[in-house]
Amino acid sequence: MVILDPLVVLLVGLVRPEGVRLASGVMVLDVIANWIVNWPQLQDDPRWLPRPVGLLPITLFGLFVIVSSTLLLRTMTRPISAARPDDGCY
Repeated sequence: MVILDPLVVLLVGLVRPEGVRLASGVMVLDVIANWIVNWPQLQDDPRWLPRPVGLLPITLFGLFVIVSSTLLLRTMTRPISAARPDDGCY
């Protein structure tokens, strides 16, 4: 994470689609790692899931990142002519 997070920030700051893809991948791996590490505690006490720093908020944030990155990638990879409205001026 120490290397990947700054790399994601740099690539997204440079408006590179690779940065958005890498951010999505890092987020997916982070959510999976959190579930793996916290699974035994969750089995012992299911009330741990909705805690403010529990798995539910982390998972919901991960879903938010994936959905927004999909929309962002679609916008970033669209041709420039399609991104501008046609105002009829040449």
